[in-house]
Amino acid sequence: MPEQAGRLPAYAEELKERRIEAGMSQRQLAKEVFVHHTLVARWESGTRKPGEREAVRLDLVLNTGGTFQRFLDRNPFAPHFDRAAEAEGEAVRIEEYAAVLVPGLLQTEAYARAVFLGAEFSTSPDVVDKRVVSRLKRASILDNELPECWFILSETVLRVLVGSAGVMAEQLTHITDLVRRNRVRVQVVPFSQGNHGAMSGSVLSLMKFSDAPDLAYVEALHTGNVMDDDQPELVQHCRDAYDLARAAALSPGLSLHLLDTVTKEYRSYEHGVLPDQRGLAQVQLQRG
Repeated sequence: MPEQAGRLPAYAEELKERRIEAGMSQRQLAKEVFVHHTLVARWESGTRKPGEREAVRLDLVLNTGGTFQRFLDRNPFAPHFDRAAEAEGEAVRIEEYAAVLVPGLLQTEAYARAVFLGAEFSTSPDVVDKRVVSRLKRASILDNELPECWFILSETVLRVLVGSAGVMAEQLTHITDLVRRNRVRVQVVPFSQGNHGAMSGSVLSLMKFSDAPDLAYVEALHTGNVMDDDQPELVQHCRDAYDLARAAALSPGLSLHLLDTVTKEYRSYEHGVLPDQRGLAQVQLQRG
């Protein structure tokens, strides 16, 4: 069963306990770690997680013997995604809408690496490697009979160039292979459809369990929110938005044809110009 809402991440509880044992206030610890005291408060509330350099400093200042660095090794997910990532492995059905990026469960190694490298200014290669490995491990659930997975993708996901044309061709081929092996269902909402019920979000995921209420997860830039039986109305709103997006999508067959078509466009990439730039142009128009 998914972890209940309100429970602090283990690293947050550990940090508060270690700080108190050391007889330090949040301000004092922040000064020693070279961060603002409000960041320490966020670490202890579980809304933020120490980065690699900060974990090293925390271990040094609090004399933990590497505790916080090990937390990063065990769970490289952002705090807002910890619970959702755990729930994925227990779900019997996952339904997800993606507006811009390929869903994490469908990402190839090269695509995931390009996403992480482009997300922050100063992410170290080691951290990127850990995040990529973690993302690929998440995708291992697709090798199992459950969960059933149904993805609705905006055409933007297909058209936005992540990494390179080669990376995109490999990524879309991976998706079509999964579809043809009946591991996932994928439908695409074309640009021509216009607005629909899920447009206001970046990622919307719905999870169903055999022994627990449904769970919804929504994500935006550097933040995310998990909703369960404590917020049934919000879960239902998310369900409605997903259903509206699916109603706006092409059929599975036409979606597969579009995926194949865009893959061929990326394969024929030459001299920095794609044969069909109409989709990319529409993305730019949507961005204003």
